[in-house]
Amino acid sequence: MTGLSPPRSPWSSDSEPASDSGVADTVTLLEGTTFCISEQGGDIRASGAQGLFARDTRVLSRWTLTFNGDAPIVLDAQRTEPYRATYLSRIPAAAGQGDSTTMLVVRDRHVGDGMREQITLRNLTSTEASGVLRLGVDADFADLFEVKDGRTPTASRIVRVVDDEGIGLSRTRGVHHPAVHIRADGTPDLSPQALSWNLVVPSRGECTVVVHVAPVLDGVRLTSSHDVGHPLGCTKPARRFHEWRHGIPELTSGDAGLSAVLARSVEDLGALRIFDDQHPDRAVVAAGAPWFMALFGRDSILTSWMLLPLDSSMTVGTLQTLADHQGTLTDAVTEEQPGRILHEIRFGLTAVDLTLGGGRVYYGTADATSLFVMLLGELSRWGGDPAIIGDLLPHADRALDWIENAGDRDGDGFVEYQCGTDHGLVNQGWKDSWDGISFADGRLPTGPIALAEVQAYTYAALLARAGLAQAAGDDDAHHMWSVKAADLKRRFNEAFWIPDRGWFAVGLDGDKQQIDSLTSNIGHCLWTGIVDNDKAAAVADHLLSPDLFTGWGIRTLASSMARFNPMGYHNGSVWPHDNALCAAGLMRYGFVDHAQRVITGLLAAADDFGHRLPELFSGFDRADFASPVPYPTACSPQAWAAAAPLSFLRTLLRFDPDSPRGQIACAPSVPEQYLPLGVHGIRVDGHRLTIDVTADGWVMEGLGDARFKLTTSQERRC
Repeated sequence: MTGLSPPRSPWSSDSEPASDSGVADTVTLLEGTTFCISEQGGDIRASGAQGLFARDTRVLSRWTLTFNGDAPIVLDAQRTEPYRATYLSRIPAAAGQGDSTTMLVVRDRHVGDGMREQITLRNLTSTEASGVLRLGVDADFADLFEVKDGRTPTASRIVRVVDDEGIGLSRTRGVHHPAVHIRADGTPDLSPQALSWNLVVPSRGECTVVVHVAPVLDGVRLTSSHDVGHPLGCTKPARRFHEWRHGIPELTSGDAGLSAVLARSVEDLGALRIFDDQHPDRAVVAAGAPWFMALFGRDSILTSWMLLPLDSSMTVGTLQTLADHQGTLTDAVTEEQPGRILHEIRFGLTAVDLTLGGGRVYYGTADATSLFVMLLGELSRWGGDPAIIGDLLPHADRALDWIENAGDRDGDGFVEYQCGTDHGLVNQGWKDSWDGISFADGRLPTGPIALAEVQAYTYAALLARAGLAQAAGDDDAHHMWSVKAADLKRRFNEAFWIPDRGWFAVGLDGDKQQIDSLTSNIGHCLWTGIVDNDKAAAVADHLLSPDLFTGWGIRTLASSMARFNPMGYHNGSVWPHDNALCAAGLMRYGFVDHAQRVITGLLAAADDFGHRLPELFSGFDRADFASPVPYPTACSPQAWAAAAPLSFLRTLLRFDPDSPRGQIACAPSVPEQYLPLGVHGIRVDGHRLTIDVTADGWVMEGLGDARFKLTTSQERRC
């Protein structure tokens, strides 16, 4: 089946995003699991990916404005907050009266659980103006996956009801009855597909109308957070975002580009937060917009890890939510197993219809379970609440039980995966496209497959559990988990190392043959410390070789491999989060120059992407083009790409706390171009630390606790 795609999975990451995603030259607003994609002028049309989406369902597929039958001419779209935009357009003079503008149209849109839009007509002339303002509306209730794949349902099945309260649109899909209700202040004329106002706009004056959109999903009406009675700055999204901005440590740099990248990262991560209905104060991070506005095990864990120096609440919320959904039974369709950590949670009808019992959770990932334990250990090292860690510890032990039993499919001591359903993911590591794992000659391996980075994460999970036992004073458990980690490290270096190539195999196939392609995955092995010291230099040099390093970043697959494609999703592109882990691994083993080259390359690329690193970009060599080449359907913003610059910052500071042992390592190695560099308010065990780095040296303030020992050498946790 080489070159042929297997049956398509309903889950998000099994292949490249649809080639006709329809998100270019659009405006995206985000708030929780609700997002809106519109044209630059604010109109929404069913073509491409446009629409208002709530919980993975498109509840508005058309939202078009006209005045006296004419569409306004777009001027600008001003996105003032992640959840708010102002769209400006104009109404020109009538034919034969010149090209002057007679009316300015201002559309102020807020997205929350629903949507609120305030439409203002400003008469720019000295003559009174009158006319009909018409807002065309429609909904197809397409599932997010249907929109992504261009498989939208027909509009003929939509039920439209007009009453004194407004316009109601609904559709029946099996046992599901998604609906949306649209109402406006005042007394507009209503039809099944439009609201109309007969307006008289005084000279030099204005008229305003306000429209509300409330989705109704699974029988629950979602009430927009943007009520007319609230000042616009006092809405729930505004309050949440204000708290986020003011709770984050201050990040400063003498380099304007780095400062802009860090500021954008903080804004995007705040926008990608979603809140659990059952626990409204518990924030987790969605994977990315527009396709991944949901909790993902792997993505959310790694993003939370990178974000820990700035905020631990996301880590706590992510761990608690993943623990709530940890596998409890064996289900072949959803791939749930006891102790297993989920791949993703979805709300859309396609996901529900393709799982047993109407479930919304899919578990087909080989790495999230180990990463869960890793993250809990890291939270402890940063001084997380012992009570929270204690509550989560049984979940970590259940995860480790899965790792040692169901996760090890053939009993050889390595974690493997093999999809057992036509609807699941063929590959279940982070490179989860259908051809994301291949031999050097291009052949696709047969399973079960043991990936190199999954064993590396498992090694780190065992060490994390040993550290948690030591913090609790359980010496026997500390010894047991430490021995298990050492044994895995030895076996990994024996089974995965390819001596004549000088790199680690990306995996072992079902026959225990080394999958010998050169990939960025080996950098993740450095990150966790599973690599033997005598092999680290070869790994580091391969990562920065012309085969893998473009000058902008490390490719996912080396250019000498048969399946290399610089515009392949996982076969030659550059992923910022992947590079962040590689850079951290390089720095961990003391390859400072290597790490700095990776970081400076990615940050230079960020300048060309408007200071926002996308999910991925094409892996062309920097010598070929003046700027990095975009990947056509990359998510932006995307969580772990947004978090990557924060990881770069920690790597350059070489900052590593160990609160249970009362130690903090810090040994800044910052390229001169970024100096002076400051992080004010970094949190460790209740302390707010300040680190300032200049050309003359560095200083840390705020410890104020003699129990912490500050070391200035980078100590590896191996």
